[in-house]
This record gives sequence, C-alpha cells and structure tokens, in this order.
Amino acid sequence: MSLLLQIDEIEKEISTSLPENPDDLENFRLKFLSRNGLLSQLFEELKTVSKEEKPIVGKKLNNLKKLAEEKYNSTKDKIEGSFSVRPNVDYTLPGRFIDIGHEHIISQTLEEFVRIFREIGFKVTEGPEAEDEFHNFDALNTPEHHPARDMQDTFYLDVKDKSGKKYLLRTHTSPVQIRTMLSEKPPLRIVCPGKVFRNEAVTPKNYFMFHQVEGLCVDRDVTMSDLQSVLTYFLKKFYGRDTKTRFIPSYFPFTEPSAQVDVSCFLCKGKGCKTCKNSGWLEIGGCGMVDPAVFEAVGYDPEIYTGYAFGMGIERIAMMKYGINDIRILYNNDVRFLNQF
Repeated sequence: MSLLLQIDEIEKEISTSLPENPDDLENFRLKFLSRNGLLSQLFEELKTVSKEEKPIVGKKLNNLKKLAEEKYNSTKDKIEGSFSVRPNVDYTLPGRFIDIGHEHIISQTLEEFVRIFREIGFKVTEGPEAEDEFHNFDALNTPEHHPARDMQDTFYLDVKDKSGKKYLLRTHTSPVQIRTMLSEKPPLRIVCPGKVFRNEAVTPKNYFMFHQVEGLCVDRDVTMSDLQSVLTYFLKKFYGRDTKTRFIPSYFPFTEPSAQVDVSCFLCKGKGCKTCKNSGWLEIGGCGMVDPAVFEAVGYDPEIYTGYAFGMGIERIAMMKYGINDIRILYNNDVRFLNQF
C-alpha cells in the first residue's frame, strides 16, 4: 500500500475514533502519537519517498498529525471536565464551615470607644506616627530639658528637620491635637485614635507599642465640670450604668489642673479584689484643662478660649473590661484566645 493510501486510511480511523474514558484516550495516544505510534512510522517512511512526491506527502502527513493532536486534546478536555466533580458525592450533606475571621479585640474596643464619642458630637482626626519634637513635646509645654520628658522613654529616629529638631515615633496621640489646632479655629471637639510607641520593657502590664485615644474640646467657657460630665457619660456607656467615677489630682505638663480618672472595679463592684488591689477602684486614664501655654503655641488666645483634654489606652480599658491580666496575649495571635471576643 502506498504511503498516501496509508495516510488516508489512518485519517479515517482518527476521524471516527471516539475515546470515552481516560483508558481509551491513552490507547489513542499510544497508537497514533507516541514515539512508536503509527504517525512516527509514517514520518520514517517519508524518507523513502521520491523528491517529486515528498512535498505532497509531507504536507498530508503534517495535516494528519495536526488532526490527531487536535482530536486528542479536545477529547482530553471533555473527559477531564466530566470528572472534575468527584462521583458519589452526597449533595444533601451540609457544606463545610469557612471561618472568615472577625475583628481583633483591640479593633472592637477602639471602634466602640470612637462610636460613643461620635454620638456626642466629637469628630475623629488622625496624624502621622513618625513625629517631630515640636508637635510631640514642645507645643505641649514640654520643651527640651523639661523633666517631664523623662516620664516617656522615646524611640528617636536618625532624622532631623530644618530647625534641627529630631524625629521620633510618637509617644502619645496628643500631637494630633496640636496639628488640628494649628489648622483649624475653635470650637473643636475631636478624638484622636492611633498607635503610640514607648521604649519600655515588655511586661504583663506594658508593651513597646499600644493604642491610645485622646480627646480635646476647645470653646468659650469650657470648664472642668464639662470634662467630668463627658468622661462620666462615656465610662457609664462603655462599662455599664452602675459604673462610678472619681477624679484624683495629678500632673501632666500640657494640662492644668490635671486629674487621674478612676472607675469603680466592675469585677468586685467596688468591694475590693486582687484586680483592683483591694481598693475598689481602677485607673482608666488622665485628663485636665488645657494649659494656656499650649494655646499660645498654636496661636489660640487663652484669654478667650478654654478647653479640656483626656487620654486613655485602648489595651488597658479592654483588659479591664474583659478581665485580661497580660497585655502580651493581645499580640500573640493565639486564635484560641482571640475567638472568645
């Protein structure tokens, strides 16, 4: 039989072949497309064809190979597609639960904190985490060599501004208050949430990074009574209606007078326990009336305007609310702990 007749016969066989499963498809490949298959044999015989016939036979042979490859690939796609869903699947079974996660306890606490203050007219402002000394210290009545700077162990950056002031990782979110007062005129009612950094040893109570929210209100005739009313409202809303508050004289360089804010221990209801060191009270943050020197630094007239400021650590109030005694567990990414909230 001539080579052209063989090609015609094999072409008919390939065209009529109908592999229906993976075994049939593999037999098709072995018979026609493998190294020892029929097409390989025909290409070997092509060497014996005369020069006059070789272009015609070679063209038909190439078309035959293309036909076989297309038939193999299209049949393979159909067979693999039909087996993409595993057989014998019970479609009445419930689907597998996919845990998509949820907000971290810190994010939940921060969101609740901000939501409560938004309800009473405060807006949220933010600022950079890398600050300069002016906004972080000087404008807050804490100039260079001021002893209050020793109260905050600072991460300084190896960068200085044009005036020679160093850059640092902010130690509190009060610089956001300064930036806001420099860009806006009173009245102001803002809360400033964000990360802050302290160069402190990591202990069950302290961490080198934590979240803080500070608040500021500036207007005419703002009083300490206004500050106490706002914080008492917030703490009752956050910890419960039975929560009691007290304000103890304290010191902060950017407020005068200043106070420490305590809440009644919600675990022992003020009776005294290990958590509150048998005092019945828990420290929650600091507050006070804005020092006139701060107003002068931002161009506000302290003879016209007064204001109050407060600050609280989000980790601290979350730990107190949920009875957590080690701040480090908040950042260990242990899902057994995080899934409880």
